[in-house]
Amino acid sequence: MTTNAELAARFEEFADLLEADGVEYKPRAYRRAAENVRAHPSPIADRVDTGDRAAIENIDGVGDAIASKIVEYVETGSIEELEELRAELPIDMADITRIEGVGPKTAGKLYRELGVETLDDLEAAAEAGEIQEVKGFGPKTEQNILDNLEFARTVGQRQLLGEARPLADDVLAFLESLEAVERCEVAGSIRRWRATIGDVDALVATDAREDVIDQFVAWDSVDDEIESGPEKASVRVGEIRVDLRVVVPEEFGSALQYFTGSKDHNVSLRNYAIERGMKLNEYGAFDVSEIDDPDAGQRVGERVAGETEAGMYDALGLPSIPPELREDRGEIEAAENGELPALVTRDDIRGDFHTHTEWSDGNTTIETMVEAAAERGYDYFGIADHAEGPGIVGEMGLSDTEILEQVEEIRAVGDDAELEVLAGIEANVDADGEIDLSDEVIDELDVIVASTHSALDQDAETATDRLVRAAENPAIDVLGHPSGRLLNQRSGLDYDVTAVGRAAAEHDTALEVNSDPRRLDLWGSAVQAVLEEGAPIAIDTDSHQPATLEYMRWGVHTARRGWAEPADVVNTWDLAAVREFLH
Repeated sequence: MTTNAELAARFEEFADLLEADGVEYKPRAYRRAAENVRAHPSPIADRVDTGDRAAIENIDGVGDAIASKIVEYVETGSIEELEELRAELPIDMADITRIEGVGPKTAGKLYRELGVETLDDLEAAAEAGEIQEVKGFGPKTEQNILDNLEFARTVGQRQLLGEARPLADDVLAFLESLEAVERCEVAGSIRRWRATIGDVDALVATDAREDVIDQFVAWDSVDDEIESGPEKASVRVGEIRVDLRVVVPEEFGSALQYFTGSKDHNVSLRNYAIERGMKLNEYGAFDVSEIDDPDAGQRVGERVAGETEAGMYDALGLPSIPPELREDRGEIEAAENGELPALVTRDDIRGDFHTHTEWSDGNTTIETMVEAAAERGYDYFGIADHAEGPGIVGEMGLSDTEILEQVEEIRAVGDDAELEVLAGIEANVDADGEIDLSDEVIDELDVIVASTHSALDQDAETATDRLVRAAENPAIDVLGHPSGRLLNQRSGLDYDVTAVGRAAAEHDTALEVNSDPRRLDLWGSAVQAVLEEGAPIAIDTDSHQPATLEYMRWGVHTARRGWAEPADVVNTWDLAAVREFLH
């Protein structure tokens, strides 16, 4: 099955190769199409199968030419024009552009000057001192490449949560439709909502295991059967591996707890059980207090739990620990002491501070975005288009004059809206931690989100000082995607999260959990660290179109991984409290 993410990746590759070849304008059109294809709420491949060409062309940014390429890829598995571009520029673009500071244009230049096609080629050229000899490069760039090679080689092995979880939902829907399936759930890192996952793990309870496996590998969404046996099977759907394990119903709860992990959580929980005369494994919880040799077998002792996951924790006198917390960061001790957090949920969210429109790099109008927010039942909604500044390309950023013009339009739309519309801006945190907005603009705005978009290769001390200075700025309400990372693309700033959290707490600045699945920045452990310092967080979508307001799902679960409760999240507060926070 061709997924929307797979189609989007092809158009992003188109954009990169065209940019590497020096083509102007077209790359942006392909990137816009890629974003809209990725965010489309239903599988676009289904439109191809039903011959609904008009529906494909109606997707924003997808005209006749790109629609033809979508049809070609779904029907043949390739795009002739893309293959021609690959032949002209045989660059492993996805890998090479994961190096911080190496974009498509740089990759194209290194190919033309040095014949660099792969990461191995890039490493060899850097180690030989050849890169610093190319015009426009230097020793610092060359060393940066060497420093980032390991990151570039490892991150590409994992899938983004935002691409894998929708597939996991489809897997569950299919499994639930099978008559022989009594219960099913995803497991592994995807159930813990990690930012990236290795594959999709699914677990089924059934008394007809072989029958379920046969139906699973015959599912019409499966592109390739990797392996199958009497208790498990692995297939490939699009570019993602899906592993299914089937168990008898009475062992579903213990298997779910075991295969959800994490490994560190399970080890600590098993040790906790051993101290209490218990034994835990994928087959159940066993009382082994009267057993001479508890390690004599997997099912030794009296089985006291296993049918349900909650029962596994209850057997140890613990409340069930939410999957997002199972990372061995103090959750077992908190459970024992009755101190598990009441985690934030999607229903707690009342608004969004960080969204974009066609005034900068968004895809639609202020009015359309506000209407979409109202349909979600939000109480308030912030428009925060890009201000001009470092890291903002071309005419995408707004000048002070343009910001003031936009504020007028935002106010006009807000007068007729069903919710409170906040006039905001996404300012740019420069290399020194400053933002470039006039006092007049600052006074007119309701919310200022300030984000890093440049100088992302700073050392940890410099980066920390930069972010602390931004957090201390009284004009800044929300420090947006603080590290500037792009998952599987660039690592972003390395900084002292605790120090930045402390500064944010002292100066009433919220730190953002950016919900874009390519960012998820802050991430779980960082959220936990800043909350421990007393800093508030804001879960924002960074949406560029109505469909991506759904990104809030990823942000909420990321905040949950950081132990966030509703009171910790500014955009769960009522409007009066938000207004007070925004000064």
